[in-house]
Amino acid sequence: MAEERSDMDERIIIKDQHTKEIDLVNRDPKHINEDVVKVDFEDVIAEPVGTYSFDGVWKTSYTTFTVSKYWCYRLLSAVLGIPLAVVWGFLFALISFCHIWAVVPCIKSYLIEIQCVSRIYSLCIHTFCDPLFEALSKICSNIRVALQKEI
Repeated sequence: MAEERSDMDERIIIKDQHTKEIDLVNRDPKHINEDVVKVDFEDVIAEPVGTYSFDGVWKTSYTTFTVSKYWCYRLLSAVLGIPLAVVWGFLFALISFCHIWAVVPCIKSYLIEIQCVSRIYSLCIHTFCDPLFEALSKICSNIRVALQKEI
């Protein structure tokens, strides 16, 4: 009985990892679209002083803009939201797959190989170049430069 309950609790925990609770009130908790798609009537249409339309036209225009934007967005999200969620889910799954199974192993393999090459390169530099430059520095150490101003 205890084992069955433990297995059931484990299945519930695993299910919760894939279907986490979503916030239906705050749908942009990380503020991704804070200033990108926040377009109101005042951001698009504005009448300067001295060129006002009738108050009824202004109010009707405001209501029409707001309601049409609201329902158009809802209709588009109802029709295209789920297919696009599938596309984006597939794309991010593909990116994750490539990163986990191709990019990181290639980078790790490169770092291992380059470490071996680095040691060989360092050994060659210290063996051949260090004595050469040390000899050149001793040769050039006795050079003196004197500047004289000619009148």
